[in-house]
Amino acid sequence: MDLSHKANIISNTLEQFMGIPKRGGTKDVLECLISTILSQNTTDVNRDKGYIQLRKKYPTWEQVLKASVKSIEEQIRIVGLGKQKAETIKNFLTWLNQEYGELSLEFIHKMDTEDAMDLLCQHKGIGIKTASVTLSFACGRDVFPVDTHIHRIAKRLGLIQQNCSAEKAHYELPLIIPEGKSYPFHMNLIYFGRQICNARKPLCDQCPLTDYCLYYKENKQS
Repeated sequence: MDLSHKANIISNTLEQFMGIPKRGGTKDVLECLISTILSQNTTDVNRDKGYIQLRKKYPTWEQVLKASVKSIEEQIRIVGLGKQKAETIKNFLTWLNQEYGELSLEFIHKMDTEDAMDLLCQHKGIGIKTASVTLSFACGRDVFPVDTHIHRIAKRLGLIQQNCSAEKAHYELPLIIPEGKSYPFHMNLIYFGRQICNARKPLCDQCPLTDYCLYYKENKQS
């Protein structure tokens, strides 16, 4: 089966099974970027706690910019990789202030998606996943972030090769995802990965995608 056709069937099936996620309003781009940096390799709960603590200590980005890396690290300790993430935040804010004279990323709304992606990814600590999340959630762009759940499920469904890295998947999966479906497909795959197709014990008996799943055919089908 053609991968684009298969992805379309899977997208439609998940929408019938789980509903169609609706976007909220666009968010402040810089806030979304910093929050996404904090979310790397941690849980949503810890990310939120770290972000709240950072903003409680430093209510403005100007104050974060003036703070030391060590102090930023102390505020976000709960998210893990504190020093690395603190340096990423401090370096990005320093660059943004020097380059644009203000601590705002709202100008990204006027940029082409590819240019905006390049602008964010040029910075150490900001990869394609972080940039994709920011552009999708803050700017409403039709881009497709690949998280751990999506990477796992895409392999199981045969949408990408088994040896395809998460970074490479960010380039391969958008080529087969139905136009305009990046956000609902992304969200439904995450929900699906948490509720049904989990890492250790997928609930294949509850799965509506077994007809298209290589993992099921190889491991579960009798």
